Amino acid sequence: MKAVVMSAVAALALGMSGMASADGLALAQKNACMSCHGIDKKIVGPAYKEVAAKYKGDKTAEAKLIAKVKAGGKGVWGQIPMPPNPQVKDDDVKKIVEWVLSL
Repeated sequence: MKAVVMSAVAALALGMSGMASADGLALAQKNACMSCHGIDKKIVGPAYKEVAAKYKGDKTAEAKLIAKVKAGGKGVWGQIPMPPNPQVKDDDVKKIVEWVLSL
């Protein structure tokens, strides 16, 4: 019985993380993030998988990236600046960043 409950909890958690991933991807598409970033290839900015790899294990990464998306910046990935995105809702930015870091 315990194994069945644990399996159900694991399946629910995977389903919820899959939903969060789908939400993050959809929000990145809706907010034109995919115009400059590919999932696994550089466009103007770095590929999202490169971003995830760079910040893997960094407990401050989510806050740093949320601030970067909102304020913009340059120099971390080269000289082409990332424009600020103050129009994107804070909750949406958080979901996008969570999705990127999950890759």
